[in-house]
Amino acid sequence: MKKRWIAMLLCMTMVLSVLGGCSGNADGTTQAAGTDPAGGTVGSAGTQSAGGESNKEEGSVYRVLYSGEVETLNYLTSSSTSEQTVGANVVDTLIEYDSSGDMTPQPGMATEWSYDEASMTWTFKLRENMKWVDHTGAVVADVTAQDFVDALKYVLTPSYDSGTAYIVFDTILNAEEYYDGQAGDADPIDFSEVGVKAVDELTLQYTLKKGAPYFLSLMTYVCFMPAYGPLLEEQGAQFATSAETMYYCGAYYIATFEPQVQMIYQKNTTNWDAEHVYIETIKRTYNAEADTIGAEMAKRGEIDYTVLGSDVVDSWMNDPATSNMVSMGRPSLDYSYFYCFNFNVHKLNENFYRDGMEGYSIDEKYEPANWEIAVNNENFRQSIRHAINRVSTIYVNTGDSIDPENFMQNTITPEGFAINAENGSDYTSQPAFADIMAKDSYDADLAKQYKETAMTELGQQGVSFPVKVLVRYNPSTTNWEEECIVLEQQLESVLGTDYIDVIVEAGPATGFLGEVRRSCDYMLLLCNWGADYADPETWTDPFYQASNGDGTYNRGGRYAYLAYAIEDNTASADTVKEYFSLVEAAKAITDDMDARYAAFAEAEAYLIDHALAVPYGVSVSDFTVTKLNVWEGQSASCGVSNLRYKGQKLYDHFISMEEYEAGLAAH
Repeated sequence: MKKRWIAMLLCMTMVLSVLGGCSGNADGTTQAAGTDPAGGTVGSAGTQSAGGESNKEEGSVYRVLYSGEVETLNYLTSSSTSEQTVGANVVDTLIEYDSSGDMTPQPGMATEWSYDEASMTWTFKLRENMKWVDHTGAVVADVTAQDFVDALKYVLTPSYDSGTAYIVFDTILNAEEYYDGQAGDADPIDFSEVGVKAVDELTLQYTLKKGAPYFLSLMTYVCFMPAYGPLLEEQGAQFATSAETMYYCGAYYIATFEPQVQMIYQKNTTNWDAEHVYIETIKRTYNAEADTIGAEMAKRGEIDYTVLGSDVVDSWMNDPATSNMVSMGRPSLDYSYFYCFNFNVHKLNENFYRDGMEGYSIDEKYEPANWEIAVNNENFRQSIRHAINRVSTIYVNTGDSIDPENFMQNTITPEGFAINAENGSDYTSQPAFADIMAKDSYDADLAKQYKETAMTELGQQGVSFPVKVLVRYNPSTTNWEEECIVLEQQLESVLGTDYIDVIVEAGPATGFLGEVRRSCDYMLLLCNWGADYADPETWTDPFYQASNGDGTYNRGGRYAYLAYAIEDNTASADTVKEYFSLVEAAKAITDDMDARYAAFAEAEAYLIDHALAVPYGVSVSDFTVTKLNVWEGQSASCGVSNLRYKGQKLYDHFISMEEYEAGLAAH
């Protein structure tokens, strides 16, 4: 329950306060801490209340280090959180959420909205006098309803390969049919048949393809953001490849973007809500060693936020000179972490299909053909599932200060994410989850039993042992390498090196998702998913793939590629088919929330029980040093609200744990 979650967090922060911590950051991006640019003293006024004055609301510069560069600024095509952070701060949405976290929609670019159930049509009334500006802040055009229409057409253009188009397919009338027609996979239809229309300059309508009780919450996601139509037409695939090739209507505009050098956000004074944008300039400076040098730069007052690695947290907390500088980020329920098994080891084309592609996506030295047989054996997957000791791996991030079990999650959908408004029950309390929620999946004896059965079955299929298990990590993510090393040690300790050989290997710091996860260059990978909308269905997106009716399947969220188990007629084919069938049955229920929740729980429990994925946990709040009060930023369990700087102030001191606890109590 959410109340239980908040109570747990309060206990957690009380533990930290004994150690002399302070507070954290709201957005989770790679940033750092230090003195106020106008000369404030590091650590000064550490007990100031959360309602105290920031250093200054005009002219403030928030200084950030980052080590992983974005591949694109294009919010209409990217499915990467780091890239969506750009869109979240420079383009506004129809609705938004406040800092309370209670998920009550607030007016954004739209001042009012209504839904007609008979026609399944949503109508939004836009504000007057909203403006598009360029990278200099100069006004170039008015924002109109047509900008939302043109942006959606861009998302539905196959050649632009939008990573979030699948959400539009599932909700908007004729969206998928238009896309398939443009791709040459079906008879073409005119875009006027798609369920989006500008009734007039300030009236926008969406017509749904089915009942979608969560649709309003989708309006805070990137694929429903606007873009200036004439610029999209002019730039095409080059849209948002630089600061100069996009326009802005949000809290900020990008004044400078030099890849692997710096990105500078400047306050957009023409924004409709500019009075609530308090930080004038956000200066992000690239440094490949940001995770290593951030702490020392914070001490010297050169940057304004840093995540502390597990190797330095204890020393900072125990040093009187730095103990009041350490804090944690705001807890979030919009992300879930889970281990994926790679069901596809073959190369993919640019559309994420195998068509005409030869060879393996994984280097042959890792024996991908051997893995392909092993991963489709349920006993093999179950042996790994039950050998993963999540307490040990999460401990890498939490250390002695916090109980790792507080962050463990036995389901994919986080506890507290979905509450039935009719009876107040949490989605994870559904009967289908009873056994899953009752105990930790880690069970060394059970893992060994599955191992023995798997070895017999796989040996009969010609699998050679030990099976190589390639585990990848992003070197720019704090503590991920250390987690993978612990994972290797525990898996090989429980299951034995006669059975598996876990190989930990770094991926690229920039473009990790494209080079590793989407390219299927892994065997076992810790993945995460951020909720796109406020409904359990959003947590099926990394796994469920709809049938194309010709023996192939839509690529879905492009995670484990479960559908290849069906297309290749493997030992897991029937299991995956059944999971897909359960998801489809749940998606079809739109008028009975009790039945809908129960059906999605049944599908998710089936996914977990058959080890098609292994739940891991929710986001572990980073140990941080910051001058931003985490409770002032927008907060929601879905969409991009949590990624915004709007509403946050730059303080002239590092927020103390006392301030953090005051904010927690108020929320």
